[in-house]
Amino acid sequence: MIKEVAIIITMFILVISCTSSQKQNEVSTMKLTSPAFAYNELIPSTYTCDGDNINPPLVISDVPMNAKSLALIIEDPDIPDAAKKNFNVDIWAHWVVFNIKPVAQSISEATKSIGTVGKNTRGNISYGGPCPPDKEHRYFFKLYALDILLPLKEGASKTEVEQAMQNHIIEQTELMGRYKRK
Repeated sequence: MIKEVAIIITMFILVISCTSSQKQNEVSTMKLTSPAFAYNELIPSTYTCDGDNINPPLVISDVPMNAKSLALIIEDPDIPDAAKKNFNVDIWAHWVVFNIKPVAQSISEATKSIGTVGKNTRGNISYGGPCPPDKEHRYFFKLYALDILLPLKEGASKTEVEQAMQNHIIEQTELMGRYKRK
């Protein structure tokens, strides 16, 4: 009888540890897409400095159930050396938005109120569309699911948002678009 109980307990422990390992190895399912452009496609000029300079519509899906907030950072890693030097950055931040409600399923085109807006590289508390001065650039729309609301105020910098997110990212995903001025 004791042997049978020991076998049952051992089997129970194995089942629990296998389930735990599966959860740790699950692939990220959160997605960020846009009806305006697909991953690695050209961003329509409407959403750039050559057009209306408004944010594109975005669709959010499969946010983790335990997320307390979302953060969105749009950045350009292809900026020229002169911009890096003049603004003391390696990557240009076009839009920083945090404390977006995790139930959000979309961000409308030209939205003004989706969360708390941080400061972009130009120092504006708004979306600043793609405006590459030299060649085609890549624009990464990075979405983060967080286990907290960030304790930051409107106007927080990208660096401040990234520091506050450390150790609180549950999942992340990205959408990348490209743009070159004509």
